[in-house]
Amino acid sequence: MDVLRIAAFSDGNTGGNPAGVVIGEALPGAADMQRVAAEVGFSETAFAAPEGDGWRVRYFSPESEVPFCGHATIALGAALVRKFGDGIFKLTLNQADITVEGFRDGANFAAALQSPPTRSKAASSELAGEGLALFGYQPGDLDPAIPPALIHGGADHLVLALKSREALAAMAYDLRKGQSFMRREGLVTILLAYAETPRLFHTRNPFASGGVYEDPATGAATAAFAGYLRDLGWPHGGAIDIVQGEDMGMRSRLHADIPPTPASSIRVSGTARLMD
Repeated sequence: MDVLRIAAFSDGNTGGNPAGVVIGEALPGAADMQRVAAEVGFSETAFAAPEGDGWRVRYFSPESEVPFCGHATIALGAALVRKFGDGIFKLTLNQADITVEGFRDGANFAAALQSPPTRSKAASSELAGEGLALFGYQPGDLDPAIPPALIHGGADHLVLALKSREALAAMAYDLRKGQSFMRREGLVTILLAYAETPRLFHTRNPFASGGVYEDPATGAATAAFAGYLRDLGWPHGGAIDIVQGEDMGMRSRLHADIPPTPASSIRVSGTARLMD
């Protein structure tokens, strides 16, 4: 298979989250897609094939299939623009129909995805406590304005908002313990967030469920988090910006537009750079 390697949500010509992209006439078998994703070794590889007037897409981490991946969708958008030119591309996922829009941006690409519908609910005290304990945090480390919650924007995440940038920078955990916890609870990632301002957040995303210690940019979690802020009545002013990956040396930038309609799709955008 011809695998493109593209860093999505880059910070200009640096940073971003590497994703593999495979575009073919038909999707390979699931075992082959899983094998290729493991060989590529990035947190996700997107596989796409023509279907009707759009594309059938599946996403695989090195260890498992995931229902939706934001950064791999942005990477796929860049790959489709590279192959077919600027445009809006319809994508059929395992559990949703979405779009990705892409265009050239100088030597790089820019893309914007429309997420699946969002939803959120309060996390139980037991779940939040287990999540905090995984990272060695205490309840006093939490930002009371953004309570722990289960959030969804195409995939399920637990959000833990911290009240200091220092606590976010100190994030550390045992990968196997995190994997056991996240798989048991059906979580794709855990989103750790710090609000610098009402519209600028710093985040980190452990992705132990997929065998990855941390993602430098996570579009699916960003969409889910933006939907949660809308549910909270947070003063986002219609959009938020997220800096992610800074603490792992892969600074990434994500932008989310938040329409007022509850549960509606979130538009997540950023730039992408070819790594090949």
